[in-house]
Amino acid sequence: MENNLVYIVTWNVGSAVPPDDITSLFGPNVSDGSVDMFIIGLQEVNSMINKRLKDALFSDQWTDLCMDTLGPFGYVLVASQRMQGVLLLVFSKFCHLPFLRGVQTESTRTGLGGYWGNKGGVSARVTVFGHPVCFLNCHLPAHMRNLEQRMEDFESILQQQQFEGGTATGVLDHDVVFWFGDLNFRIEDYDIHVVKCAIDSNKLPLLWERDQLNIAKNTESILEGFLEGPLKFPPTYKFDVGTHTYDTSAKKRKPAWTDRILWRLRRTGSPVPTHSAALQRGLTSWLGGATKVTQHQYRSHMGYTISDHKPVSALFSLHFPFKVDIPLVELQVNKEWTKVSDATVRFTYLQLESLLLSAQVGFRHHKDYQAYVWAKVDFFLFVSLQVTFSEEDLPRDDCEYILGYYSNNMNSIVGLSSPIQVTNFKGRKIAFL
Repeated sequence: MENNLVYIVTWNVGSAVPPDDITSLFGPNVSDGSVDMFIIGLQEVNSMINKRLKDALFSDQWTDLCMDTLGPFGYVLVASQRMQGVLLLVFSKFCHLPFLRGVQTESTRTGLGGYWGNKGGVSARVTVFGHPVCFLNCHLPAHMRNLEQRMEDFESILQQQQFEGGTATGVLDHDVVFWFGDLNFRIEDYDIHVVKCAIDSNKLPLLWERDQLNIAKNTESILEGFLEGPLKFPPTYKFDVGTHTYDTSAKKRKPAWTDRILWRLRRTGSPVPTHSAALQRGLTSWLGGATKVTQHQYRSHMGYTISDHKPVSALFSLHFPFKVDIPLVELQVNKEWTKVSDATVRFTYLQLESLLLSAQVGFRHHKDYQAYVWAKVDFFLFVSLQVTFSEEDLPRDDCEYILGYYSNNMNSIVGLSSPIQVTNFKGRKIAFL
C-alpha cells in the first residue's frame, strides 16, 4: 500500500480581493513537499478579470495567487473548473503528473431552479495512480429554513454530473469522493445566545448534536457513507468582515459550521460506520476495498478576516496499491544543450497516443511553457521517435528546464524528462513564446 497526502481547503471568500499572502492556508509543511496534492474550493469569487493575465485559462486573481503560492514549491495546476463564483483548483507535485490521468471537470447550476450558477457544484475527476478520485466543491442554498432544498440540490448535483470513460461515470462511482464547500448547514433549536455561550465555554459537542448536517447524515439516504471528522474548531460563519467577532449586524446571524469537508469511499459491501460511532473513536479511517482514507487534520484558519467566513482545511492520507506506476511515454534527452543539435528529444511510447511535447521550467500549468514542438506520430511504427527544437524556439537565458510530454487526448502530462541545462546560443536574443 502506498500513501498519498491530500490537503483540501474550502473558503467562501465573500467577493473579497485576495490577501497578499495565503501561504499559511496550506499548512506548516507546504514548503517541504510532503503533501502530494492540494485541492482548493472557493465560493463567492469575484468575477473581475485580472488584467495582468493574458491566458484565458488564468482569468481570476485567486487562481493566479494559488499558482504563485504553490508553484515555487513544485506544485502544478492539474485541473480547474469555475462556475460564476464557485471555483475548484487541483494541484499536484510535478513528479506525479505522468500518473494522473483522465482529468475531467463538471459543473451543475442549481440557483434559480438551475438557471443561475451562483449556487451549485463544480467537480474534477482524476485517476490517481490508477484509482479514480473525485473532488466536489459545492455552494448550497443559505438560511436555516432551506435544509430540504440543500438536500435536493445536492442530490441533483450528484445525478447530473456524469464523466466519460472508465468505470466511474457518476460522482459516487469513484473509489474516493471528497465533498466540500459552503454547504450552508445550520444549528437547529438553540438561539444565538446559547450558541455563543457554548462557543465561549468551548462546549462544542453540545452544538454538534443540533448541527443539521450531522442530523441529516443519520436520516438522508443520499448521505449514506459520507464521513466527517469531529468539529473541534468554532463555527466558521458568520463574522463581521475584518474582525474575529460573530455577526453584530441587525440580522445577527447565528454562528454555524457552514464550511465543511467530507469524504466517502465507494461501497464495497462492507458496513459503513455510523457518524456517532465514528465520532466516539475520533474518526479517521474506514477500509473500503483496496482504498483506505485517514484524516490527520481538520481545522479552521481564524486569522483571515477578508470574508464573513473563515477558511477550513483538512489533511488526508489515501492508502492504496499503485495500479499505474509507469509513464505512458519515456523521454531521453541530453543533459546539456549547448548547441542546436543537442536540442533533440527521443521518446518511446509505452502506449500510443497523439501527443504534444512542451519545454517547461518552473511551470504552473501545462500551458505555462517556454517552447513546444508537435510530435508527429506514425501509429504503424512501433519504434522510438524523435523531435528537435528549432533554434528560434530555444530560450535566450541560461536556465534549467524540464521537458513534459502532454497528451491532448488525456488532458494531462504523461511523461517527464530529467532536468536539462540550456545555455545561451552565440549570445543570441531569442524572444520567448
